[in-house]
Formats: sequence, C-alpha cells, structure tokens
Amino acid sequence: MRIDDEECRRLAAVMEIVGRRWSSGILLALGTGAERYSEIERRVQGLSGRMLTVRLRELDNAGLVERTVEPTTPVSVRYHLSQRGMELLRSLQPMAQYVRRWEPPADEGSGPRIDASPRGQ
Repeated sequence: MRIDDEECRRLAAVMEIVGRRWSSGILLALGTGAERYSEIERRVQGLSGRMLTVRLRELDNAGLVERTVEPTTPVSVRYHLSQRGMELLRSLQPMAQYVRRWEPPADEGSGPRIDASPRGQ
C-alpha cells in the first residue's frame, strides 16, 4: 500500500491533534463512557482542569468531540465523541494491539484510570 504526499500531510495533521499530550486519554475516556467534565478529569490521571478545557476545545474544533449544553439549573454540559471521533478511536485499535504486544504493562495496582502522560515524565 502506498501513501502519497497529500495523504501523508492529511495524516500528519490528524496525528498532530491525537498526539498532543492528554488528547488520546481524553478520547479514550469519552469512548469508554465518560460524558461530564469531572468524569473525564478523574479518568485521565495527571490531567489538570485547565488543560482539559484546552484539549476539549481543540478536539471540538477538530470535529472529534461534541459538546452539548443542557439548559438546566445549573447548566449541565456533556461531551461525547462525534461520528468522526468514534471512527478515529476505532482506527487506533491496531496501535493498541501493537502496544499490547511490544510495550511493557503498566503497574497492576493503578486501577482503571488512564495515564496519558508520556513515558518517563
């Protein structure tokens, strides 16, 4: 299979968004059922509230995440993957298989939290 220059540039643009620190953890948290800001923040270990806000805005602008504001008192905001975001998450499954095969497992005692921080930091 051959990837031409234009496809390579488009792929690089997508990988730039997904490869930013915390983005993949946020996408995974949303893909596993988190909807509320506090749920996402709890699931992604080490992620600050300020950075979550920045990344959610970037992912929303990229069309990967959708933000829904419910006019309740107080206002309720929910996040979920867009169709594009769900397809991207599915397309990352081969990379997850690669990690299961080649990367050492994380500590077993850490529970179900997602550690999206780079190794060694």
